[in-house]
Amino acid sequence: MRVEIAPEKVLARPQEATRKKRILAKHIGQKAVIYILLIVVTLAVLIPLLWMLTTSLKTEVEASRFPPTWFPAVPQWHDFSDVFTAVPFLTYFLNTVFYTAAVTVGQFVCCSLAAFAFARLRFPGRNVLFIVYLTTMLIPVAVTIVPSFIEMKAFGWLDTIWAMTIPGMLGSAFGTFLLRQYMLAIPKELDDAAMLDGAGPLYIYWKIILPLCKPALTALGIFTILAVWNDFLWPLVMLQSDSVTTLTLGLANFTAGGSETFVSTPISMAASTLTLAPLVLIFFLAQRYFIKGIALSGMGGR
Repeated sequence: MRVEIAPEKVLARPQEATRKKRILAKHIGQKAVIYILLIVVTLAVLIPLLWMLTTSLKTEVEASRFPPTWFPAVPQWHDFSDVFTAVPFLTYFLNTVFYTAAVTVGQFVCCSLAAFAFARLRFPGRNVLFIVYLTTMLIPVAVTIVPSFIEMKAFGWLDTIWAMTIPGMLGSAFGTFLLRQYMLAIPKELDDAAMLDGAGPLYIYWKIILPLCKPALTALGIFTILAVWNDFLWPLVMLQSDSVTTLTLGLANFTAGGSETFVSTPISMAASTLTLAPLVLIFFLAQRYFIKGIALSGMGGR
């Protein structure tokens, strides 16, 4: 039996193939544009870091040469050890680690407790209080720096570790918001089941909610570490002595004048590299939880 194919169907096949090719070409073109933009942005971020690293291995003559050279003729690894003799860099580093750890732990405790109250407990004025608390994020730090200085002076905390730890340990609106949004995505049935077994709010918070919030806590931890580690304005106003100075404030000594060691460009870049390295390491180790925490924290705003 002979089957005849309509002429319009025969003509439609090349047209369909052509249409698919156009769609595929358009899709490939869009992908190519996206990848090109990502490559450009990546290079814009990485080139300054590469320049910092290579300059830290140069001699003073190579660092000031024009036109500049990308890589040193002979890497000067002693620039990294010279950082510790130029200024009390180890003291700055240990101080920053202590401040960062203390503030991060305080943020975990205070922000998680506040977020649990706003997300899982019911009390009059809960939503209004939460909105008022969030509005504090709109106030610039520069506006509150003078009242904060007066407050720290009244407490006798100027130029002490207390000024660097206590205010940051008491929680933040951003940390509370981040954890609250994540906690809202956790099913309420878990709380009801625990209450039927006689569990109280603190038990539910500690044994049920908090273990489920590890991704959000990791994200909050990374944000807090970055903020405390890179903070410059607060230490500049509150600290004076080298014994309590942070890394960011200590780095200013390399460009603030003084001896020739302080104004050495390679040593300054070596100090900057040592300051940045822990942050890069922390991010790469925790990036999976960081991305997960950010992605899921927006699911519960309903």
